[in-house]
Amino acid sequence: MFIDRDSYRRIVDDLYDGLYLVDRNRVIQYWNKAAERISGFTAAEVIGKSCSDNILTHVDRDGNTLCKGMCPLAMTIADGKTREAEVFLHHKEGYRMPVSVRVNTLTDADGNVIGGVELFTSRSSSRSIERRIRDLEKKAFYDNLTRLANRNCVENELQIRFEEQKRLGVSFGILFMDIDHFKEFNDTYGHDVGDLVLRFVADTLVKNARPSDLIGRWGGEEFIGILRNVTHENLEILGNRLRVLIENAYITLKTEQLHVSISVGATLMLDNDSSDTLLKRADMLLYESKRRGRNCLTIG
Repeated sequence: MFIDRDSYRRIVDDLYDGLYLVDRNRVIQYWNKAAERISGFTAAEVIGKSCSDNILTHVDRDGNTLCKGMCPLAMTIADGKTREAEVFLHHKEGYRMPVSVRVNTLTDADGNVIGGVELFTSRSSSRSIERRIRDLEKKAFYDNLTRLANRNCVENELQIRFEEQKRLGVSFGILFMDIDHFKEFNDTYGHDVGDLVLRFVADTLVKNARPSDLIGRWGGEEFIGILRNVTHENLEILGNRLRVLIENAYITLKTEQLHVSISVGATLMLDNDSSDTLLKRADMLLYESKRRGRNCLTIG
């Protein structure tokens, strides 16, 4: 059966996964509809540009930038081997999103490598997030600006976690997070950019949290994460992962890239804790991170 070129294009555009094609210099030649939906960048914005031109700028779990070096796609073009990887792409709105990528070569009729193809799929728990947003809307327990759980919802969730720990022995911990130098963003760029920074941090936190975690806005530029069933080590690893992802993401303004960092206080619930003592300890640990120079996590 013969399938014409237009039919192939429709099939590729209808894929659920993002797909793009590059030449040997990693200049983008094709960008499907799913790539637009997942990344926020339209085909018109990226075709003819290099992967590393402030587009996806993949980083790994440790925050290392991949696009300006030998990323999976570059390595596959170089050696012809297919690869799979889990990375974090830069969304057009600034936040980091976890994706699974699969890369392969493009060859001409003689088998010569002429470029590469990358297929990428979002790994964020979007459906779980959407269900949680609908639940929060029903209870009026969400923050209008960031669309995260608000302070009332966080306080309710803490009580539920305390009861769960007493009845079932399920441990939990909290991350108390604060945007570094937030007042300077407002003073320098205005409150609209300040709101953009808050949404950017909120999106990065919630899209990279586990489905069982709750991320909420405590107030102002402060956020709280409630993480179920974690150890001291897990809590530190998860908290630092979120911190590093924010540090290595950016918001693109007209003439510059705006980088943001957070300071974090992390602690597990203790047997004799109340909400007040737990939150007070997390707050003290957060300010210890500020005292140490910001953009770090202090656990205790």
